[in-house]
Amino acid sequence: MASITPPFTEESARAKVQAAEDAWNTRDPHQVALAYTPDSVWRNRSEFMTGREEITRFLTRKWARELDYALRKELWAFTGDRIAVRFQYECHDTDGQWWRSYGNELWEFDEAGLMRRREASINDLPIAEADRRVFGSRPPAELGRPFPLE
Repeated sequence: MASITPPFTEESARAKVQAAEDAWNTRDPHQVALAYTPDSVWRNRSEFMTGREEITRFLTRKWARELDYALRKELWAFTGDRIAVRFQYECHDTDGQWWRSYGNELWEFDEAGLMRRREASINDLPIAEADRRVFGSRPPAELGRPFPLE
């Protein structure tokens, strides 16, 4: 994800968002953390963290409890070194309850294309397994297409 650098065009912002979606769908905390500056500042819901080590620990905890996590991100807006996205992901907990989480993220990047700031607001909705819509990584036929809000 770091090879796409600001200032963003619509094409490069969309590519950055897709690269982030692809990385997060690996559920590999160490790989995902490399997209952030060593001193990146995050707000995720009500949790605040700074730096790749804290981000890696957070993501490790997240994916230990959010099982079979699958994500879709969509570009909302961009300018210069900033991108705003909306997203949806689905996962289940250890009790088997499925969840759909909706959110918005604000991203700010350094000149090398690493994210130095991420602010995420997220709401969760319990769903039945039969109501799932997100299954693994995005298939090629869905690339570049908006994901419906439901």
